[in-house]
Formats: sequence, structure tokens, C-alpha cells
Amino acid sequence: MFGGLGVGELVIIVILLLLLFGAKRIPQIARGLGEGIRNFKSDVKEPDRLSEGEDSQSDNEGGRA
Repeated sequence: MFGGLGVGELVIIVILLLLLFGAKRIPQIARGLGEGIRNFKSDVKEPDRLSEGEDSQSDNEGGRA
């Protein structure tokens, strides 16, 4: 199914996650993971935006010193 994992293995993983983190914490973890992946994808798609922001920050810092 998922990289060689069957249904039984997935059920065991889900049970372990519930025991370790609790039912209330798992959606928060998944939401944070999703936001991180989304940010990573947007940064990969727009590398010029990131490098331009760094250049403008270094110019501002040079003027202050």
C-alpha cells in the first residue's frame, strides 16, 4: 500500500501515535506539518523572492552601522 506497508502495519502505527500524542494533539501536529510543507513548496517555487529579501536586509543593516 504505502511503501510496502500493509493495513495491519498502518493500524499499529496509528494506535502508537494515539498512545504517544493523544487524540487532541494529532490534528495540531498534522496541521503544523502541512503548513511546513506548504511553506517549503512556496519557497522552492519562488527562490528569487527570498534572495531579494536578503539583499534588501543587508543593505539596511549596512546603512545603520
